[in-house]
Amino acid sequence: MAIGDFHTHSTHSDGRLTPAQLAELAGRNGLQVMALSDHDNTAGLDEMAAALHARGIRLVPAVELSTDIPGSEVHVLGYCMDTADPSFQRVLERFREGRIGRGMRMIEKLRGLGLDVSWERVQEIAGDASVGRPHVALHLLERGYVSSVAEAFDRYIGRNGPAYAEREKLTPVQAIEVINSAGGMAVMAHPHLTPDHEAILAELAQHGLAGMEVYYRDLDDGEVRRLLAIAERLKLLPTGGSDFHGLGNPGEREPGRIPLPDEAVERILERGARCAQPFVAVPA
Repeated sequence: MAIGDFHTHSTHSDGRLTPAQLAELAGRNGLQVMALSDHDNTAGLDEMAAALHARGIRLVPAVELSTDIPGSEVHVLGYCMDTADPSFQRVLERFREGRIGRGMRMIEKLRGLGLDVSWERVQEIAGDASVGRPHVALHLLERGYVSSVAEAFDRYIGRNGPAYAEREKLTPVQAIEVINSAGGMAVMAHPHLTPDHEAILAELAQHGLAGMEVYYRDLDDGEVRRLLAIAERLKLLPTGGSDFHGLGNPGEREPGRIPLPDEAVERILERGARCAQPFVAVPA
């Protein structure tokens, strides 16, 4: 049994658990291999590696990049990059700085809507993390303007919300190039959430996309089969993850509580072993 989860977030981006706390939860849930895929940030990997090592769990070095397409966005996961690559880290730093500017503009818009919110409080909530929209959403939640993080996105800060603000982003092809140039492999996250995803996947497969999330959260069997058929047709590696943040959103699954079969985990392990920075293995 090789229980795996290849999509999780910590306090180094928009998750609510530290890497050590996330590793503890993974251990309780019986995981044997997992990825930490914080947004634009790999700073949590050392802490995560040490905490997972103590529990006999293998770590997958990962990151998640948000990219733009007309009218929507595509999230690209990168696995097994050379995280010490200076060019790769400069790209991440630039996008973390862009998140700060975007967060400040969102607060300005929310205040313009008559909401009593502050950028200083958002920074306190984020702590040392890369500031993201969930931190703004948590501020709205604590102020009583919404009843959940999901509602904050729906009413205010989602893509079509009145307080939404853009930030510098890559195109999906550029994100793939960034990941591949650092020796990693690029995977499209939760493709079923993106309109016309089959055509987009087909195009990105021609530009170096290595895989796609098939086993995501609580997708039903029919949807998993449909996505798996697309992956097989396009010769993309089928991956899976909980996309766990610890935000208490409806439908959130804890690490490992996903329908990811052992066969898929083994295929990911095999492919990952060929990356520039392979999985951090636990010594025998």
